[in-house]
Amino acid sequence: MKQLPLADPGVPDHRSPTRYLLWVARGQSRTLAGGMAFGILWMGAQAFIPAILGRAIDEGIAARDGERLLQWSAALFVVGVVQAFAGIMRHRFAVTNWLSAAYRTVQVVTRKSADLGATLPKNLATGEVVSIGAGDLAYIGNLMEISARFTGAIMAFVVVASILLSTSTTLGLVVLVGVPLMLFCLGPMLRPLHRRQSAQRDAVGELNSLGSDIVAGLRVLRGIGGEDSFSRRYRGESQQVRQAGVKVARIQSVLDAAQVLLPGVFVVLVVGIGAHFALRGELSAGSLVAFYGYATFLVLPLRTATEFANQLMRGLVAARRVIRVLSLESDITEPAKPVRLPDGGDLVDPVSGIRARDGRLTAIVSAEPDSYNDLADRLGRYDDTSEVRYGGVTLASATREDVRSRILVSDTGSQLFTGTLRQELDPDNRRTDEELMAALRTASAEDVLVALADGLDSEVEEKGRSFSGGQRQRLVLVRALLVDPSVLVLVEPTSAVDAHTEARIADRLRDHRAGRTTVVLTASPLLLDRVDEVIFVAAGRVVATGKHRELLASEPQYRRTVTRQTEAELLDGEEVLT
Repeated sequence: MKQLPLADPGVPDHRSPTRYLLWVARGQSRTLAGGMAFGILWMGAQAFIPAILGRAIDEGIAARDGERLLQWSAALFVVGVVQAFAGIMRHRFAVTNWLSAAYRTVQVVTRKSADLGATLPKNLATGEVVSIGAGDLAYIGNLMEISARFTGAIMAFVVVASILLSTSTTLGLVVLVGVPLMLFCLGPMLRPLHRRQSAQRDAVGELNSLGSDIVAGLRVLRGIGGEDSFSRRYRGESQQVRQAGVKVARIQSVLDAAQVLLPGVFVVLVVGIGAHFALRGELSAGSLVAFYGYATFLVLPLRTATEFANQLMRGLVAARRVIRVLSLESDITEPAKPVRLPDGGDLVDPVSGIRARDGRLTAIVSAEPDSYNDLADRLGRYDDTSEVRYGGVTLASATREDVRSRILVSDTGSQLFTGTLRQELDPDNRRTDEELMAALRTASAEDVLVALADGLDSEVEEKGRSFSGGQRQRLVLVRALLVDPSVLVLVEPTSAVDAHTEARIADRLRDHRAGRTTVVLTASPLLLDRVDEVIFVAAGRVVATGKHRELLASEPQYRRTVTRQTEAELLDGEEVLT
């Protein structure tokens, strides 16, 4: 069977878990229909086998008619072949349905995560999103997979009940009443199972969040000797997950046991009644064998029905987690009538008074270093309250895509991902090796490349953990330079490198970005001494503008910020000079 492409019927409905699951089902309706058709054929073929055996016994063996026995044997062979073929195709469609549902869930969550950008970590922990890919998608896939078998189970039940009613009204009624009654007996266990599964899912999400935090801060933990403390905390959280899992397992084990016990009691009841009728001469030997086969066969549809109910509960829990991500809205709203940004112009923030002139290298120094990211968010329109203008056009009046294509913000939180170094630096494969080497030289990262055995084709580990902090920072700068945007905003681009390397980067950055606007948010004297203009900001407003050396001489607060001297130290220095 050819693998069908993943459908994408619009935006998923995130108003309720049920609506989301229905959206998933509609998106793969063709494979679901195929799986259901073969599921019905597969179970329907099994349902006819007891009837054929009964006829073969009565009309062939009991009547000593070899021809009829041969005919019913041939019929049994044909039904067996049909069952085998339908079983193979049902399984193939089941796998396709599982994969389609699971990976379409990954697609929509990943797409939504990319669309939310910085909004996502503000509202959901990393572990919560990771848990969707680690567990929830499997439950949604399981629900789609079992739908075909559940449909076949319903049709098989109808077929068997019809045959039994036509043979014996009493036994037919026993089946028609007994099977729904058993399902009703299992129903009260599903609600508490649902609650416990939800609690376990919450605990798993919290544990994943804690684990991701520990891994991300492992170097810091080792530096302050905090491994033991967080290890104890992780063990405590994992024990809570274990306890939640045990609670789920307890009721799950009762449900599984009931799925064996109740059908067993039902089989004994049907066979007992059938044997009683056979002794009274109301049923033939073949019919008794057929009834026993029906009773045994009905265990499969019953277990399938209870399994479907169980997977439905798990699927609803998983879908609820998915829609928590899908229901989030980005902090950045798109304008109703977007305006296209110009190709060039000054980048102006009227709130703070910052003006980065077109085609120049501008540095912004803040008396409050913690405000650098906030300033960068405003300049790059990661803050929807931003009134920043580019070339006279307000960024809020343009689409996010337009803003991102012209203004790139590279901050201290930028990450490296797995893959080759070439893919990491140039994901779209748009740059030549010469352009890559030029960017590496500007970022003074040639030594990083030399140390790699395969050069640009070397594999980069997750988050670039095989590199030092300074190497990662320089590679992030290379990636930003290769994008070559109209406006490049760099936040502390050299904070993790030594003075000699920083000086080289400062000297080369101007030439590399000649003719394009570059804004560097930093308090590094080496960088500040090489820019076209320095803007000093205090309490969110521009205090002074000029060259670095001019501001050192004229602005004491600027001098304190850049030299990191206290006011008392500055006064002592002035007294010595006088």
